[in-house]
Amino acid sequence: MQTPRSLLFVPGDRPDRFDKAVESGAGLVVLDLEDAVKPEAKDVARRYVGEWLESGGRAAIRVNGIVSPWHDDDMDLVYSPGATAIMLPKAENPSAIESLAATLPKGLSIIALIETALGVWNAAEIATIAQVSRLAFGSVDFCLDSGTGDSREALLYARSRLVLASAMARIAPPVDGVTIRPDDVDQLDSDIAHAHSLGFGGKLCIHPEQVDRVNAGFNPTAESLDWARRVVDAARGQSAGAIMLDGELIDRPVIERARRLLDQAG
Repeated sequence: MQTPRSLLFVPGDRPDRFDKAVESGAGLVVLDLEDAVKPEAKDVARRYVGEWLESGGRAAIRVNGIVSPWHDDDMDLVYSPGATAIMLPKAENPSAIESLAATLPKGLSIIALIETALGVWNAAEIATIAQVSRLAFGSVDFCLDSGTGDSREALLYARSRLVLASAMARIAPPVDGVTIRPDDVDQLDSDIAHAHSLGFGGKLCIHPEQVDRVNAGFNPTAESLDWARRVVDAARGQSAGAIMLDGELIDRPVIERARRLLDQAG
């Protein structure tokens, strides 16, 4: 199964949007019980999400954080047949995440949303927890917590740390944070290209209109796929450690990179 590139948030108190989110083509729909839902609407949102999942819907759930007063009630929903994963906000304490993971139904994974300085610092340890399938970057909250600006330069260290932590743990590439203006397609495309170049494998979306651009932006280009096919074809049946292709020396790491590109494209 292809790793989701677009993860689309849908407010948990807007059941009229659930099916539309699925139809958007998002790689993963995330029903949000946290930031998108006001405190007074938490109970009704939880009811809407539970009813939709019980009726055949399938989605991930962003629960409220471990230390929040709504967390325990949110966690009752992870046993719904349609729950495919949980997104855990403010993921920063590896031992707390491990304790939470031990309570999950078999096969249900955690997308750890890294939103704090401590979370970024502990990203490598969090990524190695068995039930953590992916890291995601909550860039807006991270800026608030760490006191940094939101420029690419200011966030480069945090983003790179999540990429390296994921690679070391051999889990899927991380998911970049949101582009907060859904109508600014130039900014969205630029953000996608930047994240992709750093090694991210997807992006959080806040509007269905962002989904197609995110899906396309994290796909390998036609030119890179053509190169990868030619490399793999040239290497097939060769016993030598390196080969020549178009005047370029192609060794094992390059061949493996070509194979990975083809795998990513499905």
